[in-house]
Amino acid sequence: MNSRSIGFIGTGRIAQALISGLVKEPGIAILGYDKDQDALGRVAAQFGIAPMDSIAGLAANSSIIVIAVKPYQVAEVLDDLRPSLSAGHLLVSVAAGISTSFIGSRCPEGTRVVRVMPNTPAFVGMGMTALCRGSAATEADIALAEGLFSAIGRTAVVGETGMDAATAVSGSGPAYMFRIIDALAEGGAACGLNRETSILLAAQTMLGAAAMVLEGRNSPDELVRQVTTPGGTTEAGLREMERLGVGPAMVETVRAAAARSRELMK
Repeated sequence: MNSRSIGFIGTGRIAQALISGLVKEPGIAILGYDKDQDALGRVAAQFGIAPMDSIAGLAANSSIIVIAVKPYQVAEVLDDLRPSLSAGHLLVSVAAGISTSFIGSRCPEGTRVVRVMPNTPAFVGMGMTALCRGSAATEADIALAEGLFSAIGRTAVVGETGMDAATAVSGSGPAYMFRIIDALAEGGAACGLNRETSILLAAQTMLGAAAMVLEGRNSPDELVRQVTTPGGTTEAGLREMERLGVGPAMVETVRAAAARSRELMK
């Protein structure tokens, strides 16, 4: 078993995003298994990974196994995987709402598990991945997982109890950002801009604003104050946002997504 070998069970969009970053890293062997062998063949051809025809074969040749299937498929995958697991394996799960304890309960005692929640901006190398470690995983395991997912963006380690909130904020968050961009663009179009230009203005503005927050010099509230001139255009827009309850609506959006994540775990 190659200590730098990573096997993916499931080769859908999130798996492909991670693979696209990892194939650029030297010395890593990447394998994949998918029930849909035609889809696996296409992914293997696109990224140059080794296609496997069974979960057992993948486990025999991988030290890190990434479970990248839908949440409802995890139990079946673990049942198939269990006989092939050894103390040398690290399991990394990207399945939303599936706890490390659930995964551990279907694996041999002492199996090391790290749960992660990446998001779709990983496709452009700007992903955000939240990670937590199971009871048997070590600090070295979480550091290893952080290293893997840093290939597609930034990472943050949280406790298991924080994963539902992380799923709601960053896992589901891109969809909310897309809605906001679309709404800003619609507003621009309503004021006379063409749609293409309006989308460009909104998207680049969101990207730049996010970069300023990530610089860490000022809080979002302080940045709002810096850009808001008393009696000016920004203040007029912010006043309307407050009247419509945009802030509270976003808070409730995150709460609803986090509640759904908790439901998926039951």
